[in-house]
Amino acid sequence: MRIHSAAIHYFEAVRRAGSIREAARRLNVASSAVNRQILKLEKEVGAALFDRTVTGLKLTASGEAMARHVIAVLQDLERVRTDIGALKGGHAGQIRIAAVEGVCGEILPDAIQRMRARAPRVTVTVETMGSFAIPSVIAEGLCDIGLAFALPRNGDLHQVALNRFRLGAVVPPDHPIAAKSTTSLAACLNSPIILATPDLSINRLLAPEISRISRALEPAVMSGSVELMRELALRGVGVAFQTRIGLTSAMASGRLVHVPLEANGPIWSDLGVYVRAGRALPTAVDRFVQILADELNRREAEENAALGPG
Repeated sequence: MRIHSAAIHYFEAVRRAGSIREAARRLNVASSAVNRQILKLEKEVGAALFDRTVTGLKLTASGEAMARHVIAVLQDLERVRTDIGALKGGHAGQIRIAAVEGVCGEILPDAIQRMRARAPRVTVTVETMGSFAIPSVIAEGLCDIGLAFALPRNGDLHQVALNRFRLGAVVPPDHPIAAKSTTSLAACLNSPIILATPDLSINRLLAPEISRISRALEPAVMSGSVELMRELALRGVGVAFQTRIGLTSAMASGRLVHVPLEANGPIWSDLGVYVRAGRALPTAVDRFVQILADELNRREAEENAALGPG
């Protein structure tokens, strides 16, 4: 649906690609046509929108302001297109999700299954990434919904839901820690440990406790994959650290035990659902956001019932 001027669409393509040549390739048009539209747009607004550097094009301050406008316009256009398609009985739209790996084993499958039952003509696309990469893809309009742990406040995002889950040590049932009701990071150091890399929120949550340990910390493994860390814990390679999210099946079958960490109280990890601030959500996206919020509320209630409120 190409309602708005070509200049807006070409600007967005160049912003994402970082060069006129690559934007032209993605649009399947001549580079000269893209350059002409960008120059036309810059003349209309009376300011340069891109800095031309040897490494490519970067947005100027005026370009950043234009980008915020263009993202809002094109996302609103997508909402209108989806709503019109649904009224005509055709394709009911798409939902693009940026999510941390830890929610892809349980929360997202349950939510997508519920969404498919209600709206089978909606296409769901999921990209996995670290929590700290998610704000930018939401703010830039590359994804509709973000599902992330422990995000700091961000004016570009609207927090739709937020639930707390306890961070704990993950071990097989024959590990000495498994019999404890709670444990500390220091106690876990009697075994090899598996630490998250800095791009995961787990690393930041453990950082205060790591800084208090007097001896040098030498992890057996460092990984950016929650799934890998969980599998290594299952095989007895070391003690991993995460919330109970994604562990339901392994815990129910007795293959893994989650022992909450204590450090002058519980260590909480906040799991939130985010959308771009100020955006009017398409019907399908809004519906899926509510399903995700319900799923998080249910799982938080289940954890509180199992462990007792912290």
